[in-house]
Amino acid sequence: MDWRYNQSASSSRQSYHNQYEQYPLDSDEEEYDEYPLRDRFQGRGQAQYRNEYPSREQEPVHQQEQERQRTNTFPLTQTPPYSSPHNARESPNEPAEPEGKGKAPAKENMASWLSRTASSSQAQFAATALVSGAVVAGAIFGYQHVRRQEMVEDLKSSIPELGRGHEADKLTDFGAAPPRAGMSKEDERSLEFAERAQRGDYDDELILEQLARNRVFLTDEGLAKLRSAFIIVVGCGGVGSHCTAALARSGVSRIRLIDFDQVTLSSLNRHAVATLADVGTPKVSCLKKRLQQITPWVHFDLCNELFSPNAAQRLLGDWDGRKPDYVVDAIDNIDSKVALLEYCYKNNLKVISSMGAGCKSDPTRIFIGDISASTEDPLSRSTRRRLRAVGVASGIPVVYSTEKPGPGKAQLLPLPEEEFQKGSVGDLGVLPDFRVRILPVLGTMPAVFGYAVANHVILNVTGYPSEYIPAKGREKMYDGILAALQGSEEKLVRTNFPGEDAKGIKLPITAADVGYIVEEVYKGKSAISGVSTRLLLVRWRKPEGKIVDLEVPGQKNSLVMTRELVCMTKEEAVVHEREVVRGSKTPEELYDKDIVEGVEARIREEIGFEKYR
Repeated sequence: MDWRYNQSASSSRQSYHNQYEQYPLDSDEEEYDEYPLRDRFQGRGQAQYRNEYPSREQEPVHQQEQERQRTNTFPLTQTPPYSSPHNARESPNEPAEPEGKGKAPAKENMASWLSRTASSSQAQFAATALVSGAVVAGAIFGYQHVRRQEMVEDLKSSIPELGRGHEADKLTDFGAAPPRAGMSKEDERSLEFAERAQRGDYDDELILEQLARNRVFLTDEGLAKLRSAFIIVVGCGGVGSHCTAALARSGVSRIRLIDFDQVTLSSLNRHAVATLADVGTPKVSCLKKRLQQITPWVHFDLCNELFSPNAAQRLLGDWDGRKPDYVVDAIDNIDSKVALLEYCYKNNLKVISSMGAGCKSDPTRIFIGDISASTEDPLSRSTRRRLRAVGVASGIPVVYSTEKPGPGKAQLLPLPEEEFQKGSVGDLGVLPDFRVRILPVLGTMPAVFGYAVANHVILNVTGYPSEYIPAKGREKMYDGILAALQGSEEKLVRTNFPGEDAKGIKLPITAADVGYIVEEVYKGKSAISGVSTRLLLVRWRKPEGKIVDLEVPGQKNSLVMTRELVCMTKEEAVVHEREVVRGSKTPEELYDKDIVEGVEARIREEIGFEKYR
């Protein structure tokens, strides 16, 4: 190795460093000891520098070769003394080659761009807008967050804590609000006043003064009976609410209310006490809340549930050991209505039932009578028919209307076709077996029905004398029809079994069954002519197979069924028996097509009703 060459290169670098030390660095550059040539090159002409210090391309080739040989004499792991990590590829006797677009010019261009951008008014305006938008958005979001927190805190603070005189209420089985839900300050004060009155903190003289007119009418003894009575009202809609209001105002002190439904906007045209504030609340709670503001001493027992046969014993049971004095049926669903009336009839509970007030408009045609006498009322007819099927033909007082439908009068509209497209009609109701179509109701008629029911209960409980127009008795007619049917069956046995003594044949049909077929199936009229006098029951078709049971010695039992009988006048029955029952003709050969189809339709309908018998 030629140490003189290294010493010469070192002297050259030192001389160059001393010569160009007078050129200062730019303001945006840093001084690096490892780049003295490049750092000092700033500010001098490139041509001048190359004249004084020629590049490696201008050196002779043999000198470059010698330099590479000298460099290779150092171990691979050892850096030559003249080299550094940044200039290891540079020759020891030449300065670093300046780069026309090196790092220094790049930094200078970036600084110039930033300087120009910062001095631009548009850039300043854009930056200001961005900052202002960010500040405004932050303020809005911050306000919303704070406001949300305040609302949450207000809501939490409005919920009373358990254990401070507050009891957590549960929703009813039908999702209804608890009785005290949505009560105003006035309602709460009325409730507190009623609670004190029911505990005895209410002057009895004030009660008697409020009931003074009833006291004079019913006498002290009658009013005392009424004040101690326990009445159950099932159904708290238009009829039930007016009945309950009348009973409470008249002095009844114990009333149990049973209804699953809630007050709706459409209820306000016929409900006795409901207001807009009560919409959405249970009907039983609405009645109690409003009536306690009128008669605070009355005790109410609320049952916010649907009446059903399974719950009948519990809902119609005793109250503090006392049985109900009267049960009011104000239900408009046929299944629940029949179940309630059947239970009361078979358990000796006094009950009065309200028939349909829908589509009625004549209050002079409203009567109180036995259920067997109610006519021209679809709900009464259906109820009567179902009750007859379970052995209840009479003995239940009802309020009904004899008004007949006619041209121009309201009637139940047919269900729109789009409703049928939604599925089975039975699936469209809120509850199973409940009506789907809206029943036209004049708001005054349920009130008349309700007050008629309440009037009957008050007179019956107090023992006040009353006499209603009696229904026309038809029991003798039923007995006569039954006797004629027995004679017809005897003739049939003698025709099919010559020489057989058919006298005294027994029928599996009673007078009640005769009344059911005549009144409910054929509406008290002949199926052939529509005449309602001199009616009889005969077989519709000629019997096939066995018609009498002779297995028991000395006893002959007819096998005729109610579905096989048709109602006709006496004259029509004679011809029918001769030509069809004992003859060779069929009903299709004897009667018109419309008559045959009408009778067959009623027979099919009766087969459907046999499941209730």
